[in-house]
Amino acid sequence: MTDPVRADKAHCWHPFTPQEAWCDPAHEPLMIVRAEGVWLWDSEGRKYLDGNSSIWTNIHGHCRPEIAEAIAKQSTTLDHSSYLGLSHPLASELAEKLVSFFPPNTLERVFFSDNGSTSIEVALKMSLQSRMQTGQQKRSRFLAFNNAYHGDTLGAASLGGVKRFFSRFRNLGFETELLSSMASLSNVNPTTVTAVVIEPLIQGVNEMRPWPEGMLRELREWTSNHGIHLILDEVMTGFGRTGTMFACQRENVIPDFLCLAKGLTGGTIPLAATLTTHSIYETFLGGAENAFYYGHSYTANPIGCAAALASFKIFETDKVLESMPAKIAYLAASLEKLRSKRDDIIDIRQCGLIAGVEFKKNLGGEITLAARNQGLLSRNILDTVVLMPPLCVSPEEIDFMVAALAEA
Repeated sequence: MTDPVRADKAHCWHPFTPQEAWCDPAHEPLMIVRAEGVWLWDSEGRKYLDGNSSIWTNIHGHCRPEIAEAIAKQSTTLDHSSYLGLSHPLASELAEKLVSFFPPNTLERVFFSDNGSTSIEVALKMSLQSRMQTGQQKRSRFLAFNNAYHGDTLGAASLGGVKRFFSRFRNLGFETELLSSMASLSNVNPTTVTAVVIEPLIQGVNEMRPWPEGMLRELREWTSNHGIHLILDEVMTGFGRTGTMFACQRENVIPDFLCLAKGLTGGTIPLAATLTTHSIYETFLGGAENAFYYGHSYTANPIGCAAALASFKIFETDKVLESMPAKIAYLAASLEKLRSKRDDIIDIRQCGLIAGVEFKKNLGGEITLAARNQGLLSRNILDTVVLMPPLCVSPEEIDFMVAALAEA
């Protein structure tokens, strides 16, 4: 039988991971082999609470029978079929479900892809092509925000404001101007801008930093006044993380493009969606020359669609959104107790069940590693430790998570 650690170090390449340190003979990789609910087990039988929802994807807990059964059933009925010039019922049902969360005549069309980066790429290219096809070629620039992260494909990386990830690629993609705040919009020439891209309510990779309340409504008003598309990146914030199904609903904002991925299938199968309006969709009508020539082999994969529909059913049967206010308040109170007992915490930032605990300089990485010994798995962003458990987390499991962090 293959030694998984040896094979990993000999052949695998891990994302966002310095490979020299990873492949050091003294380093023992953590091999996750089983999951259930909010818990993960490694190859040595050790148990961990999944403190960041397996990189912000899991919604209802791991290995939910309803989703597993939907995946299994679909895999024996229709495992895959091209979505290029063909269709299948589950994609139609899922698209209808997604648009049902918004008022009629707003977000009406759904373009499926594979992951968060591609959902953003779709929105960027649609925005640009719609300008080209309506005589607005001068609108070719994008606006994004400092310290933003919208994905790693080249177009999405154009919007990235995190220097350590994106500085070397800054001049290779779309022309983008980075903003520091809403006040910096006064220095922008809006007539050359096609779209503004933002993570609503909270920036993830920027150490979990919430935006000021009302900022999203203000940005929507500014873009509407200047004929600029608003692209909302809800790859992290979608599907209940902030307390509502989508973060933009907290401020009653409807964008021109809504980008979704991560939790769309409950955290099981890769699937993404970009929602947009009829007014944008109709600029692509009129013949082959106006078609949107973009897509992937596994676009609208039937098994992924089945998983997503099963996830939405769990939202209803488990009354997930109804349970969120109490859980959000409990997490907030637990983190405040933690803050009151320690002098090494600089700040605690929370939006829904998304939280970042910022420690004094050079402690974040050490605390994250030490937390493993206390049964908590998460990741740090610089000195901020992310806490983002699955939405099914119980008060007792929140207690365990916060206590493990305190002990670490």
